[in-house]
Amino acid sequence: MTIVARQWLLNGHPRGRGILDSDFKLVETELRDPGPGEMLLKTRWLGFDPAQKGWMENIADYVAPMAIGDVMRGSGICEVLESNGGRFSKGDLVFGTTGWTDHLVSDGAELTRIETDLSPTAVLSVLGTTGVTAYCGLFKVGKPVAGDTVLVSGAAGATGSIVGQLAKIAGCRAVGIAGGADKCKWLVEEAGYDAAIDYKAGDVRRQIKEHCPNGVDVIFDNVGGAILNDMLAQIATGARVVICGGISRYETGSLPAGPQNYFNLVFRRASMAGFIVLDWAPEFPAIRKRLEGFVRDGHLAYREDIQHGFENAPTTLKRLFTGDNRGKQLLQI
Repeated sequence: MTIVARQWLLNGHPRGRGILDSDFKLVETELRDPGPGEMLLKTRWLGFDPAQKGWMENIADYVAPMAIGDVMRGSGICEVLESNGGRFSKGDLVFGTTGWTDHLVSDGAELTRIETDLSPTAVLSVLGTTGVTAYCGLFKVGKPVAGDTVLVSGAAGATGSIVGQLAKIAGCRAVGIAGGADKCKWLVEEAGYDAAIDYKAGDVRRQIKEHCPNGVDVIFDNVGGAILNDMLAQIATGARVVICGGISRYETGSLPAGPQNYFNLVFRRASMAGFIVLDWAPEFPAIRKRLEGFVRDGHLAYREDIQHGFENAPTTLKRLFTGDNRGKQLLQI
């Protein structure tokens, strides 16, 4: 049986600008039959992360560079259609790095069988890179203790919303920064944050001081730029600053300028560190089980924004940078 896969290829490096439709090219490719130890997979869902723009720009040196004509890199959930003695059986659902393709032949080396009673899509959101990034950044780098005040930028995003809830589980006070009254309302009423700061309302530094009068013990930054500068102005003695992402740079393509308030790290005897979640990959299975337990116990809620249609993959990625998405951005094929 001949299988023709639809694939989105990289067609442009969006450096110094936002992502354009012309940065991708939709093609059809005839796939070979699975060889010994290989499987034919059908993609059911794709997952999207802000880091994908950095991969397209080739500024992220922790992953291989992408060349024009490569299948766009990304995560997905696939169903095994055929298995020629492969790692997984026909009918299994697996997840991992799949790329933007609706079918693929793989030996499954970078894939994991889905073994959860939650919705399968949870492995791309709360149990996926999104959830483990929140967990590792907060607990491995931020090291919160009960009673700390944790301040999260990009708090209404897929990762940020989980960070705040994990902080609450750890006995901390969680304050989130997001854009718009609706997102701030969701943070407090559904995600369980103690308070929310609307950066679109202006004077972020004053709002941080109002909601964190005794200073901030842990910063979890997903934005960078001016927002990080305002957060650093209110750190407490011994604060830990976790650098996770830099949404502020995605449209310009240049890295954010260093914060003017960085010397507050000296005055407050604080520390600031970045991290790459892959450094804790061996711990991911155990972390996923713990996150799933929090969901089952009702302590951790998550939200998914599911778009539809393989042809809409580029548009779905762009939703991450326009503020249109709510929760983890997914695409059902």
